[in-house]
Amino acid sequence: MKKYFAELVGTFILVLFGCGTAVVAGDKVGILGIAFAFGLALVGAAYGIGAISGCHINPAVSLGVWTAGRMKLADMFGYWAGQCLGAILAAWVLFVIASGTAGYSLAANGLGQDGWGPGYQGEYGLASAIVFEFVATLIFIIVILGSTHGKAPNGFGGLAIGITLVAIHIFGIHITGVSVNPARSLGPALFVGGKAMAQLWLFLVIPSLGGVAAGLLFRTKALEPD
Repeated sequence: MKKYFAELVGTFILVLFGCGTAVVAGDKVGILGIAFAFGLALVGAAYGIGAISGCHINPAVSLGVWTAGRMKLADMFGYWAGQCLGAILAAWVLFVIASGTAGYSLAANGLGQDGWGPGYQGEYGLASAIVFEFVATLIFIIVILGSTHGKAPNGFGGLAIGITLVAIHIFGIHITGVSVNPARSLGPALFVGGKAMAQLWLFLVIPSLGGVAAGLLFRTKALEPD
C-alpha cells in the first residue's frame, strides 16, 4: 500500500503544479513556463518518491513497465488507483485555489484540461492529436524504461525523464495541451465536464497504446541493453 500511496502523492504533485501553472500563471509564463512546471514537478516527485514506487505517476508508464515485464499485474492496478485518485485530488485542490479570485471561471478558464479541435489551443484535428499523443508517449516511456534500467547511469533517471517531459510540452501544448498520461487528463476533465469529458477517451486510450508499444520494444529486446 505504501507504493500505491506514493503514486497518489507523486501524481498529485505533477497535476497540481503542471496544470496549476497553466491555469494560474499561463498567461504570464507562456508555453516554456508551463513546460518547465510539468518537467520540474516530475523531477521533484521522482527524487521524492522514486525509492518507494519508482515514481511512475502515470498509468501509461505503469502499463509500459508491466508490458516490459518489470512489474506484477496486481501492482499495476494498484498504481493506477493511486495515480487516478492523486490526479482527481489535485484537480479539486487546483479548483479551490483558482476559484479564490473573482476573475476565475471554471467554464472559461478550465483546469488545464486536454483537448483538440475548434476552440482548443492551436485547433489541431483529431488525426494530429492521435499521432502526437501516441508518438510522444512512446518516446517518453522509452526514455523512462531506458533511463531506469539497471545498466543506465545511477542517479540521473529522474532528471532525464523530467527534461524529456519539458521537451514534449514545448512541442505539444498547442496540439493537445499534452497528456501522455491518462491520470493527468482524467482529473481536470472530471471537474470541467462537457467537451473535456467527451474527448477524454483519446487521452485514456492513445497514451496507453504508446505505453504498450514502448514496453514491447524492451520486452522483445529491441531496445534492451545487452
